[in-house]
Amino acid sequence: MPTVSTNGADIYYEVHGEGPVVAFAHGRGGNAASWWQQVPKFAASYKVVVFDHRIFGRSTCAPEDFDRSLFDSDFLAILDAEEIEKCAIVCQSMGGWTGLKTAVFHPERVSCLVLSNTPGGMQIPAVQDALVKSRQRFAEQGVGRAAVAPDFPDRNPNGAYLYRQIGSLNINLPEDLSGKSPGGVLPSDMDGYSVPTLMITSEHDALFTPDLVREVSTYIPGSKVIELPKAGHSPYFETPEAFNETIATFLTKHA
Repeated sequence: MPTVSTNGADIYYEVHGEGPVVAFAHGRGGNAASWWQQVPKFAASYKVVVFDHRIFGRSTCAPEDFDRSLFDSDFLAILDAEEIEKCAIVCQSMGGWTGLKTAVFHPERVSCLVLSNTPGGMQIPAVQDALVKSRQRFAEQGVGRAAVAPDFPDRNPNGAYLYRQIGSLNINLPEDLSGKSPGGVLPSDMDGYSVPTLMITSEHDALFTPDLVREVSTYIPGSKVIELPKAGHSPYFETPEAFNETIATFLTKHA
């Protein structure tokens, strides 16, 4: 599969299927493989792009070059390499830093945006507090428990094991993932924003709670919020049928 060199990193990506383009941006606990329950479904109707963020999975860069403020330019380098003019972006958690910044500063490249269980890097006090608490939760519980509903490992031990294994492929992560800059966007950057945006939250998300997602939504003009039941921070993995149906409905209207 191809890579693209940009900003001191080699970014790994894959392209599947044909049709309108939909890109999936993974979170802190995953990589391109996280989307194994989405790629086959959506590649039947869309051209699907998945990738590893810099230093995650098969993407490489020096630890000192890990910088969330470069996520959007890394992503645009993939689109340019594949001669993709415009796409929908589906983001999970950390991937929201990629998607929202791209939509804000390069709206001509984005048909619509899904922010799943993520504040998208909105620089407000509540998000900064949640980031501090989420890093502590990851450190105490590990990604395999912190990023799913409390009962998920018991009711789906196979899925919980696979979740941990996918995350363990991120072997080059620095101890401090805060990076050189917080990345993200300011509330003032949202003036004139018009990209159709769906925000997904989940009943048991303890990292970026439903209340936080709804607060962030007030800063994103025109955004809508849907709350999915049963899942924790990772509904794309925990309750893929409900997640996929929600995404498919939104893409049919906007992609």
